[in-house]
Amino acid sequence: MRDGKVAGLRVSMRRLGLAAGLIAVLATGAVAGDKKDAPKASVIENLQPYLDATGFVATYNTNGNIDTTGPFFQSLGTNGRSCSTCHVASQAMSFSALGAQLRFIETRGTDPLFAAVDGANCPTARTADPMARSLVLGSGLIRIPMTTPATSQFSVSAAYDPYGCAIDTSTGSQSLSFYRRPLPTTNLRYLSAVMFDGRESAAYPLGTPATFATNLNTDLTAQALHAVQQHTQSVVDPTPAQLAAIVNLEMGFTTAQAYDFSAGLLQSNGAQGGPLVLAQQAYYPGMNDSLTPPIFSPIIFTLYSNWTTQPGHSIESRAREQIAAGELLFNSFPINIVNVRGINDNAALGKPAVVTGTCGTCHDAPNVGDHSLPLPLDIGTGHSPAYETDPQIKAALAELSVPKLPVYQVTGCSDPFSGSTTIYTTDLGKAMLTGQCGDLNRVKGPILRGLAARAPYFHNGAAANLKQLVNFYNQRFAMGLTEQQKAQLVAFLNTL
Repeated sequence: MRDGKVAGLRVSMRRLGLAAGLIAVLATGAVAGDKKDAPKASVIENLQPYLDATGFVATYNTNGNIDTTGPFFQSLGTNGRSCSTCHVASQAMSFSALGAQLRFIETRGTDPLFAAVDGANCPTARTADPMARSLVLGSGLIRIPMTTPATSQFSVSAAYDPYGCAIDTSTGSQSLSFYRRPLPTTNLRYLSAVMFDGRESAAYPLGTPATFATNLNTDLTAQALHAVQQHTQSVVDPTPAQLAAIVNLEMGFTTAQAYDFSAGLLQSNGAQGGPLVLAQQAYYPGMNDSLTPPIFSPIIFTLYSNWTTQPGHSIESRAREQIAAGELLFNSFPINIVNVRGINDNAALGKPAVVTGTCGTCHDAPNVGDHSLPLPLDIGTGHSPAYETDPQIKAALAELSVPKLPVYQVTGCSDPFSGSTTIYTTDLGKAMLTGQCGDLNRVKGPILRGLAARAPYFHNGAAANLKQLVNFYNQRFAMGLTEQQKAQLVAFLNTL
């Protein structure tokens, strides 16, 4: 069965009930009052399990049951949207492409998610036209219009404009359309940058422990304000109290996979999976920074080391051994990192042609998986297969379900690896904030928890499932993984 596809999943009611019961056991004593209070229409029960492709995902809220009457769930704009339109509890506080498809069918395309402003390929789309919403339906993408900085070192033109709205100059400035996955509004205590391009943490960065908590609150407040203004098309700004309520709710969320159909409860036999354990994970900026060798340990994930050798030969024991093997590969399999903007062209690192690392080189935050300091990178996912000249990147892109996106031709910058003075990309990344050539294509790596519930992956939804994601990396860095090793990595990632 393909990752991210719930359709066709055959699970007996007995097993569904068992899983729900097991997760309920996790909550015992964790949230005062939850056991005696039956779920009401206006709340989401704490640790409520939600079915996904490989098991159940759950969210732990430090404040108990989630009140669905607060500002996070309210329509604060003019198009019917709320924060919860794009940040859905059953989809790890983002939304999946499959979830978008089901909502389109159920509402005949009238759900607020599909508002033309950014829930369609172009803002002129007719209501309920599925062809005009192929990107949100096929790859879970929201359109992000951004103005090219006036002081840019580069010029941008459209090399390929499949929808007719790649570039808009009607306001006198140049606005480009980018298409990105909504990042989860959970596990925010472990962020090193807010938004894929870091735009909401540009003024108040998250790289210093002493200012981290204050700056994170400031950044998330700004992000909530801008989201209401832009995505809900509000005419009145939310009040400070409403913004504070949104941020406080988000900061209480911890989301992770809690149950695996093959391996069982992800806290069994000494395992440390699930949202309750994750909620206790220590974090501070620079913790285990991979680019600071004296403090770095490549042992990023320590969730399933107790599952390395399981007694018996049951499906469950074999599944647990597979997951533990995948965790070990993540922590230790050597990767020769080449032609990555942000690493191999990094003057602070001496511009190394090759960096021998592991998955943890770019995903170093312990048991979380993003980078513990701001480090936007260009690994090639935003490149266009039609224009790509690097053979490893081209082979890697061939493993993906790359959506049909506008392709931009960027001139005025030199590619640090090929030397070409013309660069083709579907997303200029951080360069749209700074106007700097060195920031072209660079985006952050997101937190890796709750993956199974929120396919597709990468900033542009190019990996339809985790198998494609692993195959991409295998080709991109010539890893030489066997089919068994690929399956082990997928099994591990699905339990995060």
